[in-house]
Amino acid sequence: MAEPESGKRSIGYWSAVAIGVGGMVGGGIFAVLGLAVQLAHGGTFVAFFLAGIVALITSYSYAKLSVKFPSRGGTVEFLNQAFGTGLFAGGSNILLWLSYVVMLSLYSYAFGCYGSTFFPAETQHIWKHILLSAIVILLTGLNVIGAKAVGKLEKWIVGFKLAILLVFVGVGLFYVDSQRLAPSTWVNIIPLVAGGMIIFVAYEGFELIANTAEDIVNPEKTLPRAYYSAVGFVIFLYILVAIVTVGNLPVSQLIHARDYALAAAAKPFMGNFGFILISIAALLSTGSAINATLYGASRISYIIARDGELPKALEHNVWKRPVEGLIITTILTLLMANLFNLHSISTMGSSGFLLIFAAVNYCNFKLSDKTGSVKWIPLLGVAVCLFALGALLWQTWITSPWNVLVLVVMVGISFAIEIIYRKITGREIKSNMRIEKSDGEDSKIMQNGS
Repeated sequence: MAEPESGKRSIGYWSAVAIGVGGMVGGGIFAVLGLAVQLAHGGTFVAFFLAGIVALITSYSYAKLSVKFPSRGGTVEFLNQAFGTGLFAGGSNILLWLSYVVMLSLYSYAFGCYGSTFFPAETQHIWKHILLSAIVILLTGLNVIGAKAVGKLEKWIVGFKLAILLVFVGVGLFYVDSQRLAPSTWVNIIPLVAGGMIIFVAYEGFELIANTAEDIVNPEKTLPRAYYSAVGFVIFLYILVAIVTVGNLPVSQLIHARDYALAAAAKPFMGNFGFILISIAALLSTGSAINATLYGASRISYIIARDGELPKALEHNVWKRPVEGLIITTILTLLMANLFNLHSISTMGSSGFLLIFAAVNYCNFKLSDKTGSVKWIPLLGVAVCLFALGALLWQTWITSPWNVLVLVVMVGISFAIEIIYRKITGREIKSNMRIEKSDGEDSKIMQNGS
């Protein structure tokens, strides 16, 4: 895979940071804040900090791998580089795609919840399903025809939601009741960690920087700084948001309004105007997150199909877009968002990404001689991801064992698809892998499969 000429690189440090922050501060914080409060109570800000540490450690591996193996495939490329295009990489890549489908379900579920607050209480449940289905179908249509206007609006939407969150924090800090944040209000360590990990999806998104690595100016310096800056800023922002939320509204009320907790938390100090403003910000944020994730997930399915890990039909382009992958992604999203609750969706999403990030950390450990990594850091990344996953699954098994079964099925399906597809078709794997010459130079050789 040939690197682009330096003259064609167009993304600098601040743009890369914006991509990472925009990817993280999408619909996740609006969707899962109430769920975090339900699990962690007064220690919600600690839960967000713990989840952020996992993301920060993992960003080290992403930074090193992105510099060495720049590719629009991002995570898919890293797994292929470390494990080849075999069963493990194939199943993991399909799991990644399904995890993005889960994220789409989470964002659309949140869109429906916040949107339904504008309707009478007795009809909100119905409107939630109508709105979440409508936004997914609408944005699928826009992605099919390629609405450039939506893409141009993204940077304004990112700026707007960040501004609203900063206003929420700036004003709300003056009204915080510190007694609601005291250690006596925290839950035990396992539920606290589980609370952080079930909302780990709120940090999913920093890895989008990897997909732009080919276009980064001075990548050796810019990429690591961009990753660490983006994750560090979002950790700080989420901690402040959690402090203001829990400090301004009793936990019992936040749990009651957990599907739109951020808007409910704004009401005590901003009134109905604050509730409406946060709700509008949530609609714009989750809508833009759905649009961006639809775009990315359909192209991930295209890349995986191109490499032989999903049916070849997903490679077909209509109007230069992988429409088959987009349609399948949309159908799965609609089914998941309408059939599962927020707890189930968040558990699946966070668990899926913790597994993927553990694998990426191991990729960096395995390729540390090539990436120039300090080996103990990616090993620590593997350990914290697996520990976080274990805490999440343990707590989930105690409170809602059905959600654990759903996750097991999702992982099983990922590898079952890979195994069955290979046996039925016998199709060879195609890869854009970079092969190292014995003299250490990169030979840009494209391996062509049939």
